[in-house]
Amino acid sequence: MSRVFLFILDSLGIGGAPDAEKFGDTGANTFGHIAEKIPLRVPNMAALGLGLATELASGKNPLSPASIIGQWGCAEEISHGKDTPSGHWEIAGVPVLFDWGYFPHAIPTFPQSLTDEIIARGNLPGILGDKHASGTEIIAELGEEHMAGGKPIIYTSADSVIQIAAHEQSFGLGRLYEICKIARELSIKMNIGRVIARPFIGADAKSFTRTGNRKDYTVLPPSPTLLDILTKAGRDIIAVGKIGDIYAHSGTGREVKASGNAALFDATLAEMPNLKSGGLLMTNFVDFDSLYGHRRDVAGYAAALEYFDKRLPEAMKLLRDGDLMILTADHGNDPTWRGTDHTRECVPVLICAKGIKPGSVGRRKTFADIGQTIAAHLAIPPLESGTAW
Repeated sequence: MSRVFLFILDSLGIGGAPDAEKFGDTGANTFGHIAEKIPLRVPNMAALGLGLATELASGKNPLSPASIIGQWGCAEEISHGKDTPSGHWEIAGVPVLFDWGYFPHAIPTFPQSLTDEIIARGNLPGILGDKHASGTEIIAELGEEHMAGGKPIIYTSADSVIQIAAHEQSFGLGRLYEICKIARELSIKMNIGRVIARPFIGADAKSFTRTGNRKDYTVLPPSPTLLDILTKAGRDIIAVGKIGDIYAHSGTGREVKASGNAALFDATLAEMPNLKSGGLLMTNFVDFDSLYGHRRDVAGYAAALEYFDKRLPEAMKLLRDGDLMILTADHGNDPTWRGTDHTRECVPVLICAKGIKPGSVGRRKTFADIGQTIAAHLAIPPLESGTAW
């Protein structure tokens, strides 16, 4: 029986979402705009059809012609949001067809009743932030005051999220996690998708750095995902990086922690030979989104893509007969776009396997087609959503 390796290049959108206007993202194109500004050297993803997928999504191939060795296509998102859980769950066969709760752009942004309860139950002297903000910018702005007074920094974004930042040493990592658990419990009735712990270290605004001890507290998907169904069938699941957090640790099998794309790739390569027949290994390469998309760092994003591409043959060499490797993304985050939030875009679907016949799988009408294809390849019952190619 074959295996599947699903690599999520977090935020690598390729433009062309039919409902981009609804999100204020008409014209956003993460990969296309990066390639326009910086000539990219990504020969391996080009050979899998990344340039052609981008052309299919948004009308223009930003890469030089390449000899295609894989199958390629693009996928549209039907979930109501453009956040990480919505994208991931839809990939796994569960589109989010309800509206998350969001916080207004007013200051203060959180309901007073929510912050009062967090302060009381967390035995806190108060909170800082209470607004929409970039994570790195708000730490630089309020980190020193936080360290001096012990008030955690609580903020949000365009996503359905509460983010809580605190210094690992002066505040304590364990205490930060406890405050996040309190916020998670209190915000469920508000239909907030995630509470994220954002620990950082450093002595002052110039030296503050977020650490790899981020932890996401996510609500459970509304119905069984591909991972749940595979787990119920007794299949092997290896979840690398933040996959466990994204799926609220439901069906995520053996979770392998790693921080940063290099470490994530190392962990993935180490685990690929261990995946049992009929199993799924899933990795989320987070740096594209967290370090470069949100920070609007075009050069950094480009360098990260070239690094990933350079290492891709290491994974391809580990594929056995019958194995399938799929590269895709969960949303866009165009580093040339206004603001610091995700962008509504189509995502690439790149397929690699020994002896695969090169060609297009077309423009898929939902990310769920990816999960449905995996289900068919691994010979489990069909998912509720999606069509296999």
